Amino acid sequence: MDHIMQPAAGGISESRIEALRAREAEIFRQRRPKSAARIANGLDGYLDGVPMHWMRDWPTPFPIMVEQARGAVIRDIDGNRLDDFCLGDTGSMFGHSPPPVARAMRRQAGRGLTYMLPSEDAVVVGRLLKEIFGLPHWQIATTATDANRFALRVARAVTGRDRILVFNGCYHGAVEETMVRIVDGRPVNRPGLAGEFRDLTERTKVVEFNDLRALEAALAARDVACVITEPVLTNCCMVLPDPGFHEGLRRLARETGTLLLIDETHTISTGLGGYTRVHDLDPDLFVLGKPVAGGVPASVWGMSEEVARRWRAYRNANQPGYSGMGTTLSGNPLQFAAMRATLEEVMTADNYAHMERLAVRLEDGLAAAIRRHALPWHVARVGARVEFVCAPGPLRNGGEAEHAHKPELEAAIHVALVNRGALIAPFHNMMLVSPATTERQVDRLVKAFGEIAGELAG
Repeated sequence: MDHIMQPAAGGISESRIEALRAREAEIFRQRRPKSAARIANGLDGYLDGVPMHWMRDWPTPFPIMVEQARGAVIRDIDGNRLDDFCLGDTGSMFGHSPPPVARAMRRQAGRGLTYMLPSEDAVVVGRLLKEIFGLPHWQIATTATDANRFALRVARAVTGRDRILVFNGCYHGAVEETMVRIVDGRPVNRPGLAGEFRDLTERTKVVEFNDLRALEAALAARDVACVITEPVLTNCCMVLPDPGFHEGLRRLARETGTLLLIDETHTISTGLGGYTRVHDLDPDLFVLGKPVAGGVPASVWGMSEEVARRWRAYRNANQPGYSGMGTTLSGNPLQFAAMRATLEEVMTADNYAHMERLAVRLEDGLAAAIRRHALPWHVARVGARVEFVCAPGPLRNGGEAEHAHKPELEAAIHVALVNRGALIAPFHNMMLVSPATTERQVDRLVKAFGEIAGELAG
C-alpha cells in the first residue's frame, strides 16, 4: 500500500514508475550489447557523442543503433526487430524507403544529384502540388523550418506588417520567432531556448489554441502579418480544434487583413491533401515538410493567387538583389524525383484508406486498455496519427497539453514498449500507421500497451 501514499503522475505512483523504468532499462541493455559497445559512451568525433544532440534525449538508456529499416520495421545491430510506429516522427510516415521512391532515387542518381536547374520531374511535381493541395503557386525548400521562414517573409513583405501570431504549445521546426510560450499568463521566450538573446515576444503574439476571443483581441490592432498554425497541435500532447474554431480563425484573419499560414508537416496524416483538404480549410499560405519526399529532405510551400499577386507587386517595387529566401540544394533533382514518386504512387487515396482503418483499430485498442485498467488517460487521433495522453481529455489548448505531459511516466512506457517490440515517438506518445503497417503490428502494440498499463495500474 505504500505506493498509494506517494506522489502520482498520470494516476501512477512514483514508485511504480521507477520500478518499471529500472527493470525495463536493464532488459534494454541486456538485449543490446553491440549497441552498448558502439554508442553507450558516445560516438567518437561528435559533440555529446551523437550526430544530433537530441539523439541523446531518447528515453532509452542509449540510442538504438539501426542496421536496417524497411516498410514499418526497424532492425538494430543486435538483431532486435521493432514494429516502427515512430517512422522518423513523420519523416517516413509512408514507410521506410517506399519502393517507388527508392526506384526514383536510383534512376536520378545516374543523372546527377544537384545542378540548380529544373528537371522533367519538376514539371510533374508542380502540377501534382496544385491538384493535391489546392493552392496554385508553389516553391521548394529542404526543411519545413526553411519553408515556414520563407512563407513568413512573404507574409511580412506583402502586408507591410512585422508581427506574427502563434498558438501556445505550437511547433514549427526551428523558426525562432515561433518559440514563445505563455507562462503564468504572460508571453515569454520558450524556456530552454538556447543562445537566443532577443525578446521574441516583441514581434510575436501568442494566444491559446481554440480561444477565439483571445485571438480576436490579439488581431484587433491590425499589426499582425500572419497567423501560423498547425490545424491540430501535435508536438505537445495532441490538441484537436473545437467545432467552429478554424472557421472563426479564417474569418478573423480576413477581417483584420492578416494572412493565414497552415503548417501541415505533422497533420498530413489526416488524409489526401492533409487536414486542409479533408476539412475544407482555406489558407493563404501552406507548408508541408518531412513526409513529402518519402524520407528525402524536402519541403514545399504554397500560396494563394491573391498572395502571389501581392508578392509580385512587392518584388517589382523593391530593389533587385538577394531576397534572403532560398538555399542552394533546395529544388534539386533528387528531391523532385522523390517527391514525384511520393505524390504519384505513395501518397494515394487507397494508402490513406488503409492507414485510417488501422489507425481507428489502434485508437480503439488503446482506449479499451485504458478503460479496462481505469486509468485517467485518453487517446487522441488525427487520421493515421494516434497518441495516448497520460491525463484526462480531451485537451483544449497548449497550456492544458503542457500540464498533461508526464515525462518520467512516458519515458518508462516508451522503453517498456521497445522491449516488447514496438517503437513509438520518443518525445511524446505519438504513433503513426503507414501503408506498410499490418493488423498484426497494430494488435501487438495494443497488447503490449495493455500489459504495461495493467502493471502500472496494479
